[in-house]
Amino acid sequence: MSRNDHRRATISALKDFCEAAFAAVGAGRETAVAATRSMIHGSLHGVDSHGVRLLPHYVTALAGGRLAKNPCMQFRQIKPGSGLLDASHAQGAVATFHALDLAIGMARQTGIAGVGIQNSSHFGPAGAYAKAAADQGFVALVVANSDSFVRLHDGAARFHGTNPIAFSAPSGGENPWLLDMATSAVPFNRVELYQSLGVDLPPGVASDAQGAEVTDPMQAEMLAPVGGAFGFKGAALAGLAEILSAAMTGMRFGPEVAPMGGPDYAVPREMGAFVLVMDPDGFVGAALMAAGMRRYLDQLRASPARPGCRVMAPGDREWAEAARRKVKGVTLDPVTVTGFSGLAVAFGLDLPFQD
Repeated sequence: MSRNDHRRATISALKDFCEAAFAAVGAGRETAVAATRSMIHGSLHGVDSHGVRLLPHYVTALAGGRLAKNPCMQFRQIKPGSGLLDASHAQGAVATFHALDLAIGMARQTGIAGVGIQNSSHFGPAGAYAKAAADQGFVALVVANSDSFVRLHDGAARFHGTNPIAFSAPSGGENPWLLDMATSAVPFNRVELYQSLGVDLPPGVASDAQGAEVTDPMQAEMLAPVGGAFGFKGAALAGLAEILSAAMTGMRFGPEVAPMGGPDYAVPREMGAFVLVMDPDGFVGAALMAAGMRRYLDQLRASPARPGCRVMAPGDREWAEAARRKVKGVTLDPVTVTGFSGLAVAFGLDLPFQD
């Protein structure tokens, strides 16, 4: 495989290919639609580390039995605005979109509602779920933990996962205010993407097995917490995600979660996640909040920038990239191209590539 073996595909073709691959491995329609929806969010908005490059991994986990092909999820409402969703080892997007719908339903009555997710797995881009809530007029916080790959501040061993945090708010415009971040300096899937592309990592984001900084993605044995010299802040944010995702759900902490990359794809990972939804009508009201958000964002984007730079709100970069990719399509990295080709051969699928 050449590092220059990139291929391009339209968003529509990628969606069809992903859903066909899930159907071919025997996953139910709900799983195929939800998992594809989350990955397409990543690939459309330029979050390629959490886009369709995850498809071969999810198919492998479904085939091996780690993920349930037709999960029987059960929700237990504990108080008027809270409850636990047992995802029955569903693919993470299936569980999280369902939990989001449950939280929104409760928040319409209570103003604020949270759902802890049990027995889930990797859910892809956290921003997909936060944006889905904002698109319906709700403010949302979405977090998850994962297997250990990030050292603590001044640490020399893996402890937390990359533990994503996403937060969204309706903006009064077409696109919401959207934060989607790993609490590590970069997500691990970004390391894998850079390995595929043959691109060095930025300084200060990864370490070797002894904790020494490296920029070669092939030598990365652990990641640094976000924050650089102030990485204690990133480590604490990872702890926030860990508490909500594991302590509040009774699920495994990062050091107890089986590695995402196997080699055992038969045993479920028993991961947790957490969704918190707020209804503006339970506070100042949707109309006043929208007006306030428009005023805030106008002020933010009008703030002076350094020479040659542009001030942006969280999400602005992603909206611009989505507009570009809707027209030009998505460029797939070499490892993803190879993975797609393998799926096409295994299941008799037509590849989605344009050229």
